[in-house]
Amino acid sequence: MAAAALPALDLPPRRRPVVLVGNPNVGKSALFGALTGAYATVSNYPGTTVELTEGSAAVGGARVTVIDTPGAASLLPSSEDERVTRDVLLREPVTAVVVADAKNLERGLALTLEVGELGVPLVLCLNMMDEAEERGLGVRAEVLSVQLGVPVVPTVAIQRRGVGRLRAALAEARVPARAVSYAPDVERAAAAVAGLFPPDQDGARALALAVVCGDETLTPWLRARLAPGRLEAMEQVRQDLWARAGRPAYAVARARQREAARLAAQARAEAAGPGARRRFARRLEAATTHRFWGWPILAVALYATYMFVGVLGADVLVGFLEDTVFGTWVNPAAVRAAAALPWAWLRDLLVGPYGVVTMALTYALALILPIVGTFFVAFGALEDSGYLPRLAVMVNRGFRRIGLSGKAVLPMVLGLGCDTMATLTTRILETPKERLMVILLLALGVPCSAQLAVVLGLLSPLPFAALLIWAAVVLGTIVVVGRLASRLLPGRGGDFVLELPPLRLPRPGNVAVKTLARVEWYLKEAVPLFVLGTLLLFGADAVGLLALARAAGEPVVAGLLGLPAEAAEAFIVGFLRRDFGAAGLYKLSAEGRLDPVQTLVSVVVITLFMPCVANFLMIVKERGWRTALAVAGFIVPLAVAVGALLHQVLRLAPGVLR
Repeated sequence: MAAAALPALDLPPRRRPVVLVGNPNVGKSALFGALTGAYATVSNYPGTTVELTEGSAAVGGARVTVIDTPGAASLLPSSEDERVTRDVLLREPVTAVVVADAKNLERGLALTLEVGELGVPLVLCLNMMDEAEERGLGVRAEVLSVQLGVPVVPTVAIQRRGVGRLRAALAEARVPARAVSYAPDVERAAAAVAGLFPPDQDGARALALAVVCGDETLTPWLRARLAPGRLEAMEQVRQDLWARAGRPAYAVARARQREAARLAAQARAEAAGPGARRRFARRLEAATTHRFWGWPILAVALYATYMFVGVLGADVLVGFLEDTVFGTWVNPAAVRAAAALPWAWLRDLLVGPYGVVTMALTYALALILPIVGTFFVAFGALEDSGYLPRLAVMVNRGFRRIGLSGKAVLPMVLGLGCDTMATLTTRILETPKERLMVILLLALGVPCSAQLAVVLGLLSPLPFAALLIWAAVVLGTIVVVGRLASRLLPGRGGDFVLELPPLRLPRPGNVAVKTLARVEWYLKEAVPLFVLGTLLLFGADAVGLLALARAAGEPVVAGLLGLPAEAAEAFIVGFLRRDFGAAGLYKLSAEGRLDPVQTLVSVVVITLFMPCVANFLMIVKERGWRTALAVAGFIVPLAVAVGALLHQVLRLAPGVLR
């Protein structure tokens, strides 16, 4: 739910909504799940929560709303997700739970001081205490509580440790007593601006500091509440301060950091040093981002994923479900049952070449589900281990060469889960140019989990060189398009700031929850589209449109790409869902109708093909119809051109795939 949709409330303190606020990757979503019992994506990398997630929890004998906000480094916004978090705290009376990583106490305390300046009653939650203790970092919560004047509760959200104490502490939430002292010029300017707010305005000091620091995102909020004359007076104070002292935002941030460091130093406690297991983990953490050793580790991770998905999922499980379950039991039984129907068209609709059972359900459940399921398990394990942000660090230098900051790697990695949601997470990027570039590259060359799983299944029978060629062509296309876009699109890039979480063994419970949630999404969202796609094919075949489409596409599919004419159907359905189109190619390959060269060409084209309908509509939502149509109009001919060039090259060197 977006921040603008939140209603204004006037509730007693114990009934106010509880807002979870914190830096990226401190476990807010895990804490949200522990408090509410509702599922939110719990990923061991920053940026997962971009829009608000809402649930309810029992607090003090009553049900209260709990809101999980995007990760924010500061309430002086530098990105849309930080603005959303700040706006939630401004829009209505709330109680805040500031979630801090106990390993990085200073950052959490700096944000706590900012929330306190807004006049919001809060509880400080020291999360990830287990990881802090493993690193020999102790925290005296009682000392922090006295210094700040607010309840401080240590927790381990993923294990639900301390969550009960946190619920109880919400009834005692208070505005922090600790205040930050700023430079005299800043203090005088802030006092002058604060005096222009109504006397009952909560957090006037924090709002005044944002104004004198030049926070333009606050302007609509101010215009809705203050007369033009007061706004002009505020602007005059800001200009006078900038003329005397320059831009004060840096000095304000440094003052908060110094105060947070003093608080952290007082609260740090002696703890046992890290054991041998933790020391080994630290060495491994360093190796994963090492300039040399990081690449072999990355290769091992990718190869293990390929073996798990491509061999276990695409070979063993698909073979059992397709040949035994559907081939021996389900489809023959459906054909026998349909034989009793008096209408030939209905029999064909159910069990014909484009039948709901023999095509849609067979594709969705026998071909795609086992591959997607194993991919979800592998992806969930990589998420929970903390390796994905290290992957972002490893490829950061390459992204810089195409005009993107390393932070742009995150939506690209998330695109391996779902391009649609990854398009939404481009909001975490700082500049419009970066957002547009990443949206384009996501739609062009980042296969979602369902499509990637089928691609791995298609490539698994081929020599390992086929996988390398596919990856090289797709990545090469992304690099070329990215470099061109960085030069042609106006605007500037952004900076790369990313906190690395500790490496840990994936927790089976976390991986299971995420896998089940994603499988549920697949069954609810993807399978109906498979059925719809089959019905469209059935109808198009019945009225002759499919034959016309084949004839129209044959010069491209058979001529330029060197594929069987039947492959045109896969690309037609690919407009609905690329993974369904990939499933059609998988079926052709399994039937022996695609040789290795044709298989590789078809995989490259379907990977670079037009984004699925859901992704297309998300681009419309984020950037408008004109941009979405331009993206699709650019991608389709480019995919065909790359496929045609690859076809010619492979035909000249057929031994590559032997």
